[in-house]
Amino acid sequence: MPVEQQMALPSDDKRWKLVNATMRRHGHRASCLIETLHTVQECFGYLDEPALRFVAESLKLPLSKVYGVATFYHFFQMKPKGRHTCVVCTGTACHIKGAPDILDRIAETYGIRDGETTGDKALSVLTARCVGSCGLAPAVVFDGDVAGKLTPDDVDVKLKEILSHDA
Repeated sequence: MPVEQQMALPSDDKRWKLVNATMRRHGHRASCLIETLHTVQECFGYLDEPALRFVAESLKLPLSKVYGVATFYHFFQMKPKGRHTCVVCTGTACHIKGAPDILDRIAETYGIRDGETTGDKALSVLTARCVGSCGLAPAVVFDGDVAGKLTPDDVDVKLKEILSHDA
């Protein structure tokens, strides 16, 4: 696509230049949609509506297609994540050993459910179908570190410890 036909960037934020460079490197072809969405998420942390609209217009794709791809793949986040993440495994072994109780405790204590973030943006809770640690069931991943054989009380203690470092 010639330079004069490229979409105007959504803002003068330099991160948009990185997104645009990804599309330019692939000739603004529709086939670079997933790579472009990855770049947006790497740059901004999540995909919001203005970003999806920009990508759709730039790649000459319907917004519904871009939104469909963004929501189909578990990797993509549609909302900003908190400073800390707690991923509760909900695979069969973890489910049987108490993952639902852990999720209930998090909901009671922090007022958030799967896919949500606390109002102060300190904590996001997510679920995963399997984290590959069935022998540690129930497993929870705190900021990328796997912990296992946890009770709801254990998760309470760990989250309070993690969040106290922000204070």
